[in-house]
Amino acid sequence: MAAETNLIKAADLARVREIDFTLMFSESVKKLEEALGITRKIPKQAGSILKAYKATGTLQDGEVAEGDVIPLSKYEVEAVNTTEITLRKWRKATSAEAIIERGYDQAVSMTTARMLKDVQKTIRSDFFTFLATGTGKATGVGLQAALAQTWGQLQKLFEDDEVEAVYFLNPLDVADYLATAQISMQTAFGMSYVEDFLGLGTVFFNSTVPEGKIYATAKDNVILYYVPVTGNEFGDTFQMTADETGYIGIHEYVDYTRMTAEDTVVNGMSLFAERLDGIVIGTITSGE
Repeated sequence: MAAETNLIKAADLARVREIDFTLMFSESVKKLEEALGITRKIPKQAGSILKAYKATGTLQDGEVAEGDVIPLSKYEVEAVNTTEITLRKWRKATSAEAIIERGYDQAVSMTTARMLKDVQKTIRSDFFTFLATGTGKATGVGLQAALAQTWGQLQKLFEDDEVEAVYFLNPLDVADYLATAQISMQTAFGMSYVEDFLGLGTVFFNSTVPEGKIYATAKDNVILYYVPVTGNEFGDTFQMTADETGYIGIHEYVDYTRMTAEDTVVNGMSLFAERLDGIVIGTITSGE
């Protein structure tokens, strides 16, 4: 006898879990894009690479005698930190014993949720590692002074632009202030953040940032590069579930040789700052 029409099958439930996973990731990324003010989202093209740029040069003396040739001020923009963007691949398996103990949906959902957090952590960690290579410097005694000095350096670096600053701090550096301040905290991509913190800009808190350090840049300097997992030959070859952003893909299947329910996840997303000299690293010092 043929199966009834509209019968919900195991494959349908797997598809629902896959869609839920991609939606959770993409919604988290969208919140991050809004908080960081990301307007440039660039999909990788064949042969393309990531490039950060640094402007160097010297301004010549502007006091030129009448009739003399005005000397040229020479400036150059050079590429630094050129790297390939790569597609990352992960796989996890939920054992038959775990499924028997907790039930299929709960066991698989728990491990998938944990995997999602770890993928986000990997992307955040890479971004902070990149920010640590910034060339701008600032120092201040205490949190507020260090933030103010960092803000001042950003205004100097982007003096021709309307700068909206974004900062990244270790939570321990701001814990004392937050204990008494009346502020509204929000979350995006596994990080807490405050908008218009001390009137200086948006501040993110994450333990990956070293204590005593502030990473800061202009919002317009942040770019999101990614490898699309749909709408290309990769998507045609591998049957991954993804949402319309194409940032992340997942495929759930059963391995009978090991009696496990497995998930393969792919992601090629990288947060990047176009101007390396547009990143300021602030240092919080203590008084005497």
